[in-house]
Amino acid sequence: MGLSYAGVTVRHLANRARAASVVNVLIDAGSEATWIARSTLESINVAVEAGRDRTFTMADGRQITRSTGYAMLQADPGFETVDVVVFAEAGDLQLLGARTLEGFNATVDPINKRLVAAGPMPAAGNTLLKHKD
Repeated sequence: MGLSYAGVTVRHLANRARAASVVNVLIDAGSEATWIARSTLESINVAVEAGRDRTFTMADGRQITRSTGYAMLQADPGFETVDVVVFAEAGDLQLLGARTLEGFNATVDPINKRLVAAGPMPAAGNTLLKHKD
């Protein structure tokens, strides 16, 4: 299958004009969260959420703690969602995680190595409930 990357635009939630493009973000459905370089998030004033540092278990078993915040994430062709982002430190990979992929309603085309629509989104059924009087 190989590795797949996507270009992502990260936007500040309250001021959408504050945006940064990240060219090569590794698409990693095995990562719960999306990781973006701290310097990128700080450049558009994404705030660290007080008390929202989280501990992550790395692939090699190490546990590390990173700050988190909220941002809008966009990718071509027309995917967009609001999600928690991890403030990636020096040496950390930038990752597009499973929750962001779900928010995009996207999956990876392994042949062309790009994001594609995952299909119709499930919604609550239109089931009539019978009431007993």
